[in-house]
Amino acid sequence: MTMMENLVETLKSKVKALKKSKSKKPYVKMDKSASVKVEIRSRKARKIIEKTLKAADRPGDVSSIS
Repeated sequence: MTMMENLVETLKSKVKALKKSKSKKPYVKMDKSASVKVEIRSRKARKIIEKTLKAADRPGDVSSIS
């Protein structure tokens, strides 16, 4: 049973070490650049346009809009 106890103690110490290291940030989170923001907006706009065009192709079908 001492092997099991040693294993448990080792795991406990590793978990404690991980918890302590989490408090320090390993990297600085960067903000999105203006070009990335524009790209995201244009992708969303393209999706909306595509959805609208599909709905326009079927004017009688209301369910294709949502």
